[in-house]
Amino acid sequence: MSKDQHNQQCKTDENSSEICTCCGGDVFQEKEPLWKQKSLKIIVTSAIIFALGIVLENLLGQGLLAEVAFLAVVAVAGFEIIQSAFKGLLKLRFNMSFLITIAAAGAFLIGHGEEGAAVMFLFYVAEFLEDYASERARSSIAALLKLAPETAHVVRNGGEIEIHTHAVDLGEKVVVRAGDKIPLDGLVVKGQSAVDQSPLTGESMPVTKKEGDEVFAGTINREGYLEIMVSRKSDETVISRIIELVRQSKDKKSKTEAFIDRFATYYTPSVILVAVTVAVVPPFFLGMSFEEWFYRALVLLVVSCPCALAISTPVSMVSGITAATRKGVLIKGGEYVEEMKNVKAMVFDKTGTLTEGLLEVAEIVPFNGNSHHDILQLAASLELHSKHPLAKAIVKKAEDENIQLKDVTNFKSTAGAGLKGEIQGKMFYLGNKTFIKQLNPLNGEDILGKEVRGKLKEYDSEGKTTVLLGKGQEIMGLMVLMDRIRDSALETVTFLKNNGIKTIMLTGDNEGTACRVATQLGLDEYHHGLLPEDKVNKIDELAQQYGNVAMVGDGVNDAPALAKANIGIAMGAVGSDVAIETADVALMHDDLSQLEYLVKLSRKTMGVVQQNVVLSIVVKSSFALFAVLGLITLWMAVGIGDMGLSLAVILNALRIGVAKAY
Repeated sequence: MSKDQHNQQCKTDENSSEICTCCGGDVFQEKEPLWKQKSLKIIVTSAIIFALGIVLENLLGQGLLAEVAFLAVVAVAGFEIIQSAFKGLLKLRFNMSFLITIAAAGAFLIGHGEEGAAVMFLFYVAEFLEDYASERARSSIAALLKLAPETAHVVRNGGEIEIHTHAVDLGEKVVVRAGDKIPLDGLVVKGQSAVDQSPLTGESMPVTKKEGDEVFAGTINREGYLEIMVSRKSDETVISRIIELVRQSKDKKSKTEAFIDRFATYYTPSVILVAVTVAVVPPFFLGMSFEEWFYRALVLLVVSCPCALAISTPVSMVSGITAATRKGVLIKGGEYVEEMKNVKAMVFDKTGTLTEGLLEVAEIVPFNGNSHHDILQLAASLELHSKHPLAKAIVKKAEDENIQLKDVTNFKSTAGAGLKGEIQGKMFYLGNKTFIKQLNPLNGEDILGKEVRGKLKEYDSEGKTTVLLGKGQEIMGLMVLMDRIRDSALETVTFLKNNGIKTIMLTGDNEGTACRVATQLGLDEYHHGLLPEDKVNKIDELAQQYGNVAMVGDGVNDAPALAKANIGIAMGAVGSDVAIETADVALMHDDLSQLEYLVKLSRKTMGVVQQNVVLSIVVKSSFALFAVLGLITLWMAVGIGDMGLSLAVILNALRIGVAKAY
């Protein structure tokens, strides 16, 4: 299916929701320019009619025509507002539209038609600004939608054709040239290139991709030619899952947002009751002017409209969540932004989180006059035939030092222990201490010697992995391997500790290894030898001790512990469906420094929420008092106390999305 065919098949009505019916997403539909939108046309039309009414009343003395103009403003700008008010009234719900409708109608009844029209017009403008702000805050979703190309160049029948991405099947090959975006998730089957993954992970440097490597839709091929075998359909790609989860995040409200929603349920009826009291008690019980106090009651209704308070939290949360998405941090709802701000302890898994999860040769110790070169050459030659994780590290070390490997015959591997093989007619063996004893049952301990045993004891106490290379009755050398600590780990741990957050490591490793990592990073606590269920129990204990606990892991092996913590944070989630689904927060790149950004963002966002809530309450309370005292007009109530305050709250919230650093 070509792009044109897709557009024809998925054609929607002008008034529809702009969602592609065959693919379930707004793929080709573009949002109307601001100047074409219906709401803006209503605002411009109402403003012109309102200005005409002012001229008719104040300059031409045409009071009746002016009233007609003001009523026309109410009809144009207030149609949807009045409709919403009556719908709410039928359900016995007194919403904000109901307050504004009463205020506007009351203003006309007491001869203040221009103020009634102004109330409707300015409230409509305020609603438009709120909607516009929400769209701006969610603009990253639209940006994500545009990342993945609409079409792909597919290899079929010996040729290359361009078709819509939805028509590409699993296992098909797509061609991506330099400068093009990768259309679908898949594996590189031909070529090598530097791929810019910043749209998904936030990492600035391109990543080298070669045959066998996984690539993702929406990332950019910067250099070479790539052929990619498709591994996910267009609606199952990592980017499509991210978009859907960001959309869903708006439904997960923070505690603050939920409280304000509950508060608003009782607030509006209470305001109406107070306004009725203001309108009735002074005239009927104290003999004061009915018109004056009725007008004050109308002003009170308008100024008490909780628009700014209602949007103060959600617009801030959406702004924060979408800003994080652009940085490669996927937060699944406002509740987790708030929880993150309150975290007292950050719990880390060790392997693959604080460490890279890949062993590397840290040291080579020759014995009996053997050389560094010989030990590495012989060990790598043997390990070349093994699939053990240690083998990769040793072979890589030899490759890094440009050492030419030797042929091995009569190769034999013993699972979990070691291996042996002949090189140039001599038998060599490589393995742990137990393997050496098995090869030399009579004098296994003696073959090690005092020097070797001393070194083994030293490295074991430091939590390092050791491998012995031997020939006959001789131990030729010792190789020390260790899981490398991530470059960003120390900086991140230091930041967390400086910000009052306890740092704790949970690992299934032995005490020596755990102690080494914890000491190097300066962690507050570490707990070793834990099974997955032990980690869950430990999270419970830590929550009782510290309060809010966040758990950082790979999102797969640590799923139970992530689920148990107040916030589960998965690292390196760009290639893991499970991590994206199970975690509350997913760090799309294997970079612990994103935790620092997450903490700063949550604190910044909650700070803005508090500012907005306090500002809304202070301004509304002050204006309510001024309304009762007769110090403000309807114009001031809606222009400053409602629209002006709403605009201030919105602009403050949008600061979260444009700030470069926190």
